[in-house]
Amino acid sequence: MTRAAGRPADALRPVRLTRGFTRHAEGSVLAEFGETRVLCTVSVENRVPPFLKDKGRGWLTAEYGMLPRATHTRADREAARGRQSGRTQEIQRLIGRALRAVVDLGALGERTLQVDCDVLQADGGTRTAAITGAFVAVHDALVWMQRQGMIAALPVRDFVAAVSVGLAGGTALLDLDYAEDSACDTDMNVVMTGAGRFVEVQGTAEGEPFARAQMDALLALAERGVRELIGQQKRALGL
Repeated sequence: MTRAAGRPADALRPVRLTRGFTRHAEGSVLAEFGETRVLCTVSVENRVPPFLKDKGRGWLTAEYGMLPRATHTRADREAARGRQSGRTQEIQRLIGRALRAVVDLGALGERTLQVDCDVLQADGGTRTAAITGAFVAVHDALVWMQRQGMIAALPVRDFVAAVSVGLAGGTALLDLDYAEDSACDTDMNVVMTGAGRFVEVQGTAEGEPFARAQMDALLALAERGVRELIGQQKRALGL
């Protein structure tokens, strides 16, 4: 299968993680996966949800949204419609789960890390770009907290990143753009830690059902991609 710009089947799109992209948030990153661009910001709030009140531990939660002209045609803002779509709710819950998997919430005190992921431009893989970029923004917010004396040590257990994979014409592809994602037979989003452990696997056969061997091949390809993305995160953070 011929991919855009002659990209090999097992190659990521060009990835860029720009830290400090906005001025006011405790952590902010512009995550670019090819033509997909997601702004990830993290706010530190001195409060926790009611179910954690007086329990001496913190929380991390995420919100996800897409700007009206992030795609080919304008979509109404969900706020204007008065409700979030099921897709939006599913994605923001995924982002929150992915980040909570690698942050020691007990070390935060009664504080919340509010993560906002806003899609500026969509060309496939918005949720994977959001998770990958948001981790770097969370890391920066936690470093800020440590410098402010709010926490004693950096409560990061591991890195976490996400990537999409899929089958198109029998070929396993890494990091799908929109054209590939909309035409592939199988697509899968994989969230993994730096230690190679899975946080979440979302896989669907859009056409022909896939075999176990094909699933194993896709997971192996995703693992390679996540390792590359974590290397990008570490370079962005200077680690």
